[in-house]
Amino acid sequence: MFFKRLFDFFVALAALLVLWPLILTLGIAVKLDSPGPMFFRQARVGRHGKIFRIHKLRTMRTDQAGTSMTAKNDARITRIGNFLRHYKLDELPQFIDVLTGDMSLVGPRPQPAPHVDHYPPEIREKVLSVRPGLTDLATLEFIDEERILAQADDVHTAYIQDILPIKLKYCVQYVETRSFWLDIQILCRTALALVHRVLLPHRH
Repeated sequence: MFFKRLFDFFVALAALLVLWPLILTLGIAVKLDSPGPMFFRQARVGRHGKIFRIHKLRTMRTDQAGTSMTAKNDARITRIGNFLRHYKLDELPQFIDVLTGDMSLVGPRPQPAPHVDHYPPEIREKVLSVRPGLTDLATLEFIDEERILAQADDVHTAYIQDILPIKLKYCVQYVETRSFWLDIQILCRTALALVHRVLLPHRH
């Protein structure tokens, strides 16, 4: 969809022009809070199975290894990292990935390859037929995913068995019904959800 790509490009460009002072300020805060780089880069599976490295502001310590899955109150998350993750500010650099064409504003969230290995074959082909996005229906449903996972005995198993299948249903629903107007609705709902988190932080 040429119009979708054009829309993505100009919105991402405008967002980066407006937000770069905030991203830089947050990046400096990340550096001051703990040793390591401003950005976190991780391989994710994109459209048609292409691997790309997603951009995020780093929210975890670099000297502690562990599972790629995180739950709320994970000991590896830094002080500034907790703030960034709660308000989804660590995701802002992904406008770079939208600008380069690895991602879209709206689409199934990109997953690491080990998670994609759990996709049923017919669902995998459908979900990976579109660019992954900054937000989607599953993101709205699981906006408090880390809080949910914090209640699990095994974070990885809980994600693969309980959360991922539901996410994939939303992903398939999006691919089968996608349109420009659906994208606008999802973007508006995402913006409202984030504003709600800012205005009513005690409920999260």
